[in-house]
Amino acid sequence: MRHRVEGRKFGRETDARRLMICNLVKSMVEHGQITTTLAKAKELRGYVERVVTYGKANTVHARRLAYSVLGNRTLVKKLFDEIAPAFADRNGGYTRVIKAGFRRGDNAPMAIIQFVEESTIKPKKDNIKAKDLNK
Repeated sequence: MRHRVEGRKFGRETDARRLMICNLVKSMVEHGQITTTLAKAKELRGYVERVVTYGKANTVHARRLAYSVLGNRTLVKKLFDEIAPAFADRNGGYTRVIKAGFRRGDNAPMAIIQFVEESTIKPKKDNIKAKDLNK
């Protein structure tokens, strides 16, 4: 029986599972959204939200805790300077999981996990306006 056992194992040992989650968190902070399996996306939510909460604290201790997960100074800087300020007035719920169909090879359910405030996190691209053909 699995009563009161939290977390998914993904058929991996503890170290491999921990590294997989850390890599997914890194990708999420770097790109703003990722596509992965539904189970991984649901498990990833808690870790990403915890890291964003570290970013909102903005203390040396919080930076060290975020670095222990991210392992990259540029990602920590991006987290504290761009991502966390976007969620300053929000108490949790920083991510959303959107179901994205099934993977072709093994029919695994896929999902897109992204930050809720993606417009403030993603770098803005220059809008190229089409030429007005009426003139």
